[in-house]
Formats: sequence, structure tokens, C-alpha cells
Amino acid sequence: MQLDHLTIYVSDWAAYEGHYGTLLPLAGFQRIDDKIWTDGAGFFLQFGQAHAETKPYERYGAGLNHWGVKMPSVAAVEALRDALIGAGLDIQPLQHLGGATALFIPDPDGLRAEFTYTPPGMNPVG
Repeated sequence: MQLDHLTIYVSDWAAYEGHYGTLLPLAGFQRIDDKIWTDGAGFFLQFGQAHAETKPYERYGAGLNHWGVKMPSVAAVEALRDALIGAGLDIQPLQHLGGATALFIPDPDGLRAEFTYTPPGMNPVG
């Protein structure tokens, strides 16, 4: 069994376009249409407009906390961070997590994308 997609609803469509429209191509995703992106290896991200009465994502609250993408090297994580800063996104510092190197990027609603190099033999979650 393999995860094939995530569906993410956003509160502000223009902010979604500015954030994910910058982030995803630099992370290697291709746009299929205005709502769907793919990594080209069978994983898809689908976006939609959130309903007005819903709450944004809350840390440690019920629901999706973050989503993660495996990176091929520490240098790839660093290069992605540099490219995102160069593209004008407000990017957090790299995190060093017991041998792994992670970049967490919150979207305008607070949902975080994690781009991490995890050394061979290390569990990617934990």
C-alpha cells in the first residue's frame, strides 16, 4: 500500500497560489491544473477552497499536522531552502533531528510541509 494523494483546503485562494505556486515547482512537483500537482511518481496534491465557517489548521489539534517529502541529500534540502528564500517566501531555519535534516514550511493557513533528508537506516518518522 502506498499513499497516493493528499487533499488540502485553503482559506485564501490567492495566498495558496502565491505560496504553493512558488514552493511546489521548486520542490520538483508539476502542475496538472489549477487544483492538482504531482511529483511524477504517483503522488498527487489536490487543493480546494475551504468553507468560510471552518477553522485553520491548529498545531496538535485534530486533523493533519504536516505532510512530508523525502529529499535525496542534505544539499538538496539546503538548495530548496535557498531557492525558496530567493523566491521571496518566509522560510524557517533548517532543523537537525538526530541525524536527519528537515525544512518545515508553513502555508498561509499554518499547515506545514516537511522536506527532509533522512540517512539510510533511520526511521523517517518518530
